[in-house]
Amino acid sequence: MSECTHDCSTCGESCTDRQEPQSLLKEPNPAARIGKVYGVVSGKGGVGKSMVTSQLAVTMRRRGHRTGILDADVTGPSIPKAFGLHGQAMGSEEGLYPMETRTGIQVMSTNLLLANETDPVIWRGPVISGVVQQFWTDVLWNCDYLFVDMPPGTGDVSLSVFQSIPLDGILIVASPQELVSMVVEKAVKMAEMMEVPILGLVENMSYIACPDCGKKLRLFGEGKTAAAAARHGLPLLAEMPVDPALAALTDAGEIESFQGNWLDAVAQAIE
Repeated sequence: MSECTHDCSTCGESCTDRQEPQSLLKEPNPAARIGKVYGVVSGKGGVGKSMVTSQLAVTMRRRGHRTGILDADVTGPSIPKAFGLHGQAMGSEEGLYPMETRTGIQVMSTNLLLANETDPVIWRGPVISGVVQQFWTDVLWNCDYLFVDMPPGTGDVSLSVFQSIPLDGILIVASPQELVSMVVEKAVKMAEMMEVPILGLVENMSYIACPDCGKKLRLFGEGKTAAAAARHGLPLLAEMPVDPALAALTDAGEIESFQGNWLDAVAQAIE
């Protein structure tokens, strides 16, 4: 046998030092009960990922399921605001309790751990990734469906979620603009590299409905998401409008009162 270079990829020998790749998946809290886990992702920010996550959790709750939201957007958390949640989450020796919304949706977010919810989170990447992992390993979830509101892009936190949380699938959120093809491409490739199934795409801000005649007005032109989805053999599950009433409910912390059924097809795909 020649001298070992410690680079197993260049060696045809079988030795005691050779090891199989180790899984980075983390176990949830032993006292937690979690059914399916889905990530809501996008290749860029500002497309309404948190809005889609919130409405999806509400939709699934209305269909009789216990739902939860793990807010992995640590530096820009918006989920508590949408649901009108304030104050700090509590814990015990068993773990950390998620806060519950008016209709019983469980939520964990950095904003529910801060003394002042407007304080900025100025942490480096490894610390942020560690917090997201703790939202999985330490929180006493009790839900049929847990939705992970991912941060934008494909950086540290997104990679940490893909590697440490056993996702059953992801939903990609995009907007109608031309650059959607590049954004979708990035999200699809990351999911493929991480071997996570893709449920499909949701196009947000697709249109605004005329208050007089109900006609759909395409503010950004005809959306490019359908074409991007077709190129990757994925379904376009929903086109969500710009809805001033929904925006007002979100600002008031009353997103559970919205009446839209735009995500029913997504709910059906998940079920």
